Amino acid sequence: MSQSTLADDDLFGEAANEMRADVEDSLEQARGALPAADDVWETDADNTLGVLNGLKTALDVGDAAEHLRDAKKWYTMGERADAFDDAEDLEAEIETIEGLLGTVEDAHEDVADLTSTIPELRGDLEDAAAAIDEDDGDAESEAAADGGEETAEAE
Repeated sequence: MSQSTLADDDLFGEAANEMRADVEDSLEQARGALPAADDVWETDADNTLGVLNGLKTALDVGDAAEHLRDAKKWYTMGERADAFDDAEDLEAEIETIEGLLGTVEDAHEDVADLTSTIPELRGDLEDAAAAIDEDDGDAESEAAADGGEETAEAE
């Protein structure tokens, strides 16, 4: 039987199945583009900035947003066409991945902020420590100078 002789319902059913498969494939690709849990948790860095840079890299979502967008696009099309018999699982999966993507993107922004703040904070703390050391050195010099004058006057 050729495709041109199929009934419209058969064609619609075939298109609906293909659309569902496209949504499922896009969702699978979106989930696959999200960071792996171990990549976010484990580190080999020697210092805080290294940890933050590694985490920022691990939190990169790659093409997950684009794959999710494709899934939502085809899901919306299928829903409006009433093409899916049972779409609750697709809707739930879209919401789950959307939530995960949002959380990862928020964490990425937070880490990016820390990555730029920590070196600045370190510099400020080093400057503060140097100023304290300088003040202590000045105080010791003054005390030594005052003590030297007192010794000279005592003689």
